[in-house]
Amino acid sequence: MFCQETGGKKMNYKKIVVAGGGVLGSQIAFQAAYCGFDVTIWLRSKGSITRTQPKLDHLKETYLATIKERDTPEGKEDHIFALGLADKDTFDAKACREKTEAAYKNIKLELDRKKAVEDADLVIESRAENEKDKIAFYKTLAPLLPEKTVIVTNSSTLLPSRFAKYTGRPGKYLSLHFANHIWKNNTAEIRSQPQTDEKYFKEVIDFANAIRRIALPVLKEKNGYLLNSRLVPFLLSGLDLYVNGVSDPKSIDLAWTRGTGAPKGPFQIFDIVGLTTAYNIVRQFQKVPGLLSPLLKKRRMPYNFKGMAKVLKKYLDEGKLGRCSGEGFYKYK
Repeated sequence: MFCQETGGKKMNYKKIVVAGGGVLGSQIAFQAAYCGFDVTIWLRSKGSITRTQPKLDHLKETYLATIKERDTPEGKEDHIFALGLADKDTFDAKACREKTEAAYKNIKLELDRKKAVEDADLVIESRAENEKDKIAFYKTLAPLLPEKTVIVTNSSTLLPSRFAKYTGRPGKYLSLHFANHIWKNNTAEIRSQPQTDEKYFKEVIDFANAIRRIALPVLKEKNGYLLNSRLVPFLLSGLDLYVNGVSDPKSIDLAWTRGTGAPKGPFQIFDIVGLTTAYNIVRQFQKVPGLLSPLLKKRRMPYNFKGMAKVLKKYLDEGKLGRCSGEGFYKYK
């Protein structure tokens, strides 16, 4: 059995299945394959394949371009080095290129759910932030899985305790949340839920390390965890300014980037994350207004979720999904 070395220990995960080939699902799959795992992406339709394959094509080119950039004196500076690819001191451009080509060649796309999860050691659910959709997915997945399979969700806005009972294996179910641009932003938040067996919590931490993540244990369930509990309010505050007619996306972004020195504003980040994800998150908050932060309610600062959903839906209906489609709040073609 293929084993990854993790800090002197060996782990026996071999086959990884990523359920969903969206912006982050495709990145998770590519990174796991880059690190030597046998990776299958399960997709629910032929249309999903036509949307996912271009993402994998783009990731291959992004990895190769990043490797080329890093193979220069300037590229090896700490503040820009992509640690998802290799450690700074042991970076080998040729080896990284070979791993990229192998990852691209070996990732499998599968429509048959039963076939996809055969002999799976780990299933990473990376589907839309839609509670009903996730529940339906887990219910149909549960009877198909081998006894050994561990399931993790990449969601951070929807908590694992909400879905554990639908997985058929609550002791082997927890959260593993990745940051976008996975090849350089190499963090992973790991959170169990009350029924998670500690053994599998430790195994998932080992897996995160094996795919070159900094594993960040989250000790208490909280919507958004460590990253998105701060990022989501920031993004929504920018979107709220726009939908209420205070200013336009470009000006709102410039106010933030020029005023703070930050590299990107909220609408630039929305385009990276994808407007479909943004829409699904807004819809969840629209259903449960207090979900975002009790502090907002206390200060009587509710967001205009209805207006946000309407604006995002218009962009989606026009095919403006973000960077992945060539246009979102900005044009990229």
